[in-house]
Amino acid sequence: MAVTDAQNPLLGETCGSLLQKLQEIWNEVGESDEERDKMLLQLEQECLDVYKRKVELAAKSRAQLLQALSDAKLELSSLLSALEEKSFVGIPEEASGTIKEQLAAIAPVLEQLWKQKEERVKEFSDVQSQIQKICGEIAGNLNPNDQVETPAVDEADLSLKKLDEYHAQLQELQKEKSERLQKVLEFVSTVHDLCAVLGMDFFSTATEVHPSLNDSTSVQSKSISNDTLSRLAKTVLALKEDKQQRLHKLQQLATQLIDLWNLMDTSLEERRLFDHVTCNISASVDEVTVPGALALDLIEQAEVEVERLDQLKASRMKEIAFKKQAELEEIYAHAHIEIDPEAAREYIMALIDSGDVEPAELLADMDDQIAKAEDEAFSRKDILDKVEKWMSACEEESWLEDYNRDENRYNASRGAHLNLKRAEKARILVNKIPALVDTLVAKTRAWEDDRGISFTYDGVPLLAMLDEYAMLRHEREEEKRRLRDQKKFHEQQSTPSPARPVGTKKVVGPRTNGGANGTPTRRLSLNAHQNGARSMTKDGKRDNNRPVAPVNYVAISKDDAASHVSGTEPDPASP
Repeated sequence: MAVTDAQNPLLGETCGSLLQKLQEIWNEVGESDEERDKMLLQLEQECLDVYKRKVELAAKSRAQLLQALSDAKLELSSLLSALEEKSFVGIPEEASGTIKEQLAAIAPVLEQLWKQKEERVKEFSDVQSQIQKICGEIAGNLNPNDQVETPAVDEADLSLKKLDEYHAQLQELQKEKSERLQKVLEFVSTVHDLCAVLGMDFFSTATEVHPSLNDSTSVQSKSISNDTLSRLAKTVLALKEDKQQRLHKLQQLATQLIDLWNLMDTSLEERRLFDHVTCNISASVDEVTVPGALALDLIEQAEVEVERLDQLKASRMKEIAFKKQAELEEIYAHAHIEIDPEAAREYIMALIDSGDVEPAELLADMDDQIAKAEDEAFSRKDILDKVEKWMSACEEESWLEDYNRDENRYNASRGAHLNLKRAEKARILVNKIPALVDTLVAKTRAWEDDRGISFTYDGVPLLAMLDEYAMLRHEREEEKRRLRDQKKFHEQQSTPSPARPVGTKKVVGPRTNGGANGTPTRRLSLNAHQNGARSMTKDGKRDNNRPVAPVNYVAISKDDAASHVSGTEPDPASP
């Protein structure tokens, strides 16, 4: 600094001292007053110019500071408006102090608001990015793993209210995304289960809808677009329809298998090979959940087996038909309807050998005949039950007559007390026979009137059997009366004979192998049949046009059952 001061001798001088030195120099030099005045005027002008420049610079600096202050205030107002900050700590309440002091007071506030603005813009950008991404996923324009472009943030409105609106919108979208994702997972699970039951490849089925639906993709990476949901719903519907159709097909095949097995008496071991087919014969669609239960190869396997059994059935047609014929004959036998089995079997054999009828049609016709026979047997059941009671009562009646003719029945022999008890019960039962016969006649006539045919019992009209029973019962009563009169006559004689009267006819009681005193056994039925006994209508006229049994190729009536009905002998009186 000393060197500098030595090199600049004017440093530290004032305008007055310099002017004094200049006057001294002028005096030594001898400058004129004119020159002195001229030089002084020039110095004053130069000094004025310097001041003037300094003033201009100062004014310009002040204007810049004022502009900066105005800009700062405007920026402050804009930030407060954008951030919607009505009150902010640190803002000077009034414009006090110099310009620089005012700028110094506003600067930290602006810096803090700028920082807050940057943070708010980042929050807006993050929220809007998430909204844009979810909207893109829903619309299907964006995959879950794709990055979205940075959205343009409206910096004019960075208020918390606006940010909350975006957050609320984001929450709604996140909720919708969660619901959509749940639906997608449910659809995918349903598709997986259906594919397992149907034996289909789940991976190819799911990825055909959308590549992100395979099991290797994370849950959050799966597509939730409208198109994906729509295609998943259609896929599930198509798979359910396919499942329904396959189940219906499988149940039909299972029914056919069971029918064929029953027809051909298939062994249990062979049937168990197809338990996986028949186990779902009555299951609903929702109950079938076993993987592979409705696979195409399983259905094809069942179809092949049905076709094989059909071919086997065709070769065993006669055996199956005769089996059904035997079933029909058994129904008719239990119902006491007489048929001609030999003629029926010959007719079946002729039909099969001729090939004029399809095996399935023949079996269906025979099934119809069996159903009709079962209905016929059911309609006869009430009458047949009473016929059995009637026959049982007649057997007891026959036994009772033999018992009453036994002179040693009261002896203390072995089993005498049992016979005595049976006799008491038999008397009660015999007393009910007339009412039972009347009821049986009424029911039989009602049955015949309803169907227009004669009610036969083993080929013999039941009413004829009842008529003959009544006639024989009447003859038996007459015989009893004659025997009583004859006994009374002998008692009046002086020498009674201990021997049995000549001409006394022992009336044999009814037994299971036939009897002559009214027992409605098979021999009695044939006798009544051969004697021309017929059922009679309500007005007492004979009905010669009633068929004895249904005539068809399954159950053919005997020729003599119709030929002897129209006999010429008079009808016995009805009871």
